Parts: sequence; C-alpha cells; structure tokens
Amino acid sequence: MKTSEIYIGDNDLSIDKAYAFINDNSSGGNCIFIGTARDINKGKMVEKLFFESYEAMAKNEIDKIIKHCFDLYDIKKIGIYHRTGTVNLGDKAVIIAVSSKHRDAAFQACRFAIDKLKENVPIWKKEYLDDGSYWVGSRP
Repeated sequence: MKTSEIYIGDNDLSIDKAYAFINDNSSGGNCIFIGTARDINKGKMVEKLFFESYEAMAKNEIDKIIKHCFDLYDIKKIGIYHRTGTVNLGDKAVIIAVSSKHRDAAFQACRFAIDKLKENVPIWKKEYLDDGSYWVGSRP
C-alpha cells in the first residue's frame, strides 16, 4: 500500500520518526535527504534561518509532488517534513524520506521531491547574517 506523510511546522524534525514512517518489510531501498542550516551563503556568515509558509497552499503543493513521485517512481512510502520558524545552525530544516522495493527508485524520488519542493512550494527563507543584515531566499 502506498502511503505518505506531510509535516510543516515549528517543531524539531526527527530523522528517527521519518525513518520509522517509511520503514517497511517489503522495501529494500530507503533514502533520506536532510537539509540543515549552514553557516555561510554567498560568502557571508549566516547566524540563523527563519522559515515561513502559506501552510494550506504548501501542503497542497507538497501533495502534488507526492502524487508525481508515486506516478513516476515505484515507491511505497514518502514523507516530506519542513520546519517553519527559527532554525539554528546545524538544525534540520527539511527531511525527505522515501522507501521502495529497490534503491534506485528511492534515490530518484527523493531527488525529485526536494528539487520540486524548492521550486514550487510556498515556504520562504530568511537568512540572518552576522553583519546585521538578512537575505530572503526567493520562493514562488
């Protein structure tokens, strides 16, 4: 049975919970992408990130990504989790978790999902820089 899970919110993201969701005895391939807050972008030092979202629209767009993943790749489960609010350096900002019978489908679906999430989902990022300025990442 194909199943999915979506989370958008200000709670810490858990790799263990994402893996527990996709873990399935019929799946031999599991792929988990973890996006974390890094300390430098475009040559400037980053102190923290702040994410905000139009949640209803974001969940709708993520649901479309999940449906495409099920249509394009032979996967069993997919979970897409994204933080909102303040994300400190080293913290997880996004997790994409995918399980499939074989590894190749899991890798491909995971890559597709993160790329489409960054392209299409209304989640906006603000990077606070050490010089007191900030940079706002573009989103749809």
